[in-house]
Amino acid sequence: MMKAIRIICIAVAAMFMALSCAQDEGNYVYRDLTEPDITGIADVSVLTFERLHIVPDLGDIDADAYVYEWKAIDQNGTNEVTVIGDELVLDYEVTLSPGLYSLYFTVTDPLTGLYWQEGADLTVSSSMSEGWMVLCSEEGRTRLDVVSMVTGETYRDVLRDNGMPRLNGPRRIQWLSEKTDEASPYYLLTDDGATRLGKDDFGWKPEYDFAYEAAVPDKLIPYSIVSSGFGKMIVSGTDAHYCEIMGFDGLYGSAVNKSFDVAPYIGANALATQVYAAVHLLYDIDGKRFMAYCPLLASNDLGGLDPLVGMDEFTQIADGMAPDAGVVGSAFGSWPEGMDLVYMENSRYDPGNGKMGMTYSILADGDERYIYGVQLGDILRYADCTYVLGKGYFGDASRCRDIAKEGNLFAFSSLKNYMYYSSGSTVWRVDLSESPLKAEAQFTLQGERITCVKFNLYQRTENMQKSYDLIVASEKDGEGRLRIYEGRDSDGDFSKVEPVVYDGFAEIVDVEYKERVY
Repeated sequence: MMKAIRIICIAVAAMFMALSCAQDEGNYVYRDLTEPDITGIADVSVLTFERLHIVPDLGDIDADAYVYEWKAIDQNGTNEVTVIGDELVLDYEVTLSPGLYSLYFTVTDPLTGLYWQEGADLTVSSSMSEGWMVLCSEEGRTRLDVVSMVTGETYRDVLRDNGMPRLNGPRRIQWLSEKTDEASPYYLLTDDGATRLGKDDFGWKPEYDFAYEAAVPDKLIPYSIVSSGFGKMIVSGTDAHYCEIMGFDGLYGSAVNKSFDVAPYIGANALATQVYAAVHLLYDIDGKRFMAYCPLLASNDLGGLDPLVGMDEFTQIADGMAPDAGVVGSAFGSWPEGMDLVYMENSRYDPGNGKMGMTYSILADGDERYIYGVQLGDILRYADCTYVLGKGYFGDASRCRDIAKEGNLFAFSSLKNYMYYSSGSTVWRVDLSESPLKAEAQFTLQGERITCVKFNLYQRTENMQKSYDLIVASEKDGEGRLRIYEGRDSDGDFSKVEPVVYDGFAEIVDVEYKERVY
């Protein structure tokens, strides 16, 4: 609670009274000024459209002799002042937008103009300010459910009445808290297209359509959006597009790959918070090789180089610009070629403490499966990153049970050196520090088909410990079920962990946690 503020202009009042007494001999009625002792004002949290009811105590005064004001000052960036009451007792139906506010209660003596003030912190939440965003496919139609951590309720099909056109083929729900409009930081990606969604209640406007973010005539339909440094990247179809944001809101330009097709994945540093000349990892599915994309290489300051090159050429560039810090690590020798990319994921796992999260890729050579870990940094090593590039991991996973089955889903822990994958109704764990690699069964969901396995990359410091938790979604007879396996104390072994279970969904495609944005 903030300390009470009392403003009494004693000197000015004394001068005024002295002058009045010297010049005016009229008759006056004087009264003793009793200072109110304000109590009962404390920090408070409330939901939108609930009633905020506060009864302050002023001590031993004549309450009818004073006037009152309640006001809320927005602390989310605008500092807008809203008067929410003018009576002693506050009884207000909350129509403020969710966020943080400073609440002030002011008591004024109308005869003297003297006033006293007491303040507190006011937190306004909506029922969906925090919780699990569960993206579902209801017979192909996109449906978003929300498991609220504010009310404990599950809200179904929250997009149905928001004015958004029907979108089919849900792919992903993403939260981009940076490099996007703060009022609409959520992205819904589907086979029909992509759109942003509003911060508070997933509201929609026509200008949220992804077409407004592209400078190309063709409709871009991203699989995911990856941000790093001063830009964002997507893959639409088999083309990668880059959007630069350096002091302005840029647009996605034409494809950066002109002579080959790329896989629907983009590697980037998911750990560093300050990257200037970011390095991205693409996979050429025609030449079957990794490619490095660093848009700043094309600038005149760096020699006007080709920003998209093979890994051998990029290694030479990195070593030339940062001797002894260009490429670090020796987990594998030459860069792999001639294999098919099965999966790629950006994690925050950083074994060398170089502020370079590990990007894992699973490559297939027939039924053989190989895991490569690449750490992507900053070509200039401008802020966070110690190196430009890292050869961080290699492992042969070919002996892992059912690893090559079609339809397997994969997830890499950002905090532990483990890979997880689902095969049918079973989830397996692979300890990446062992050799040879082997799979250990974690659990089997009898009669259920697993549809999503992942770890959530939390953005708020207070939620980071939950990054250990394994998220598993499954489907049986058309009904989806979400399980959250707490991992902080499990050391990556979920075989004996009893999950928190949420039911009643359609087939679950993706899950992401909506953290409070204030």
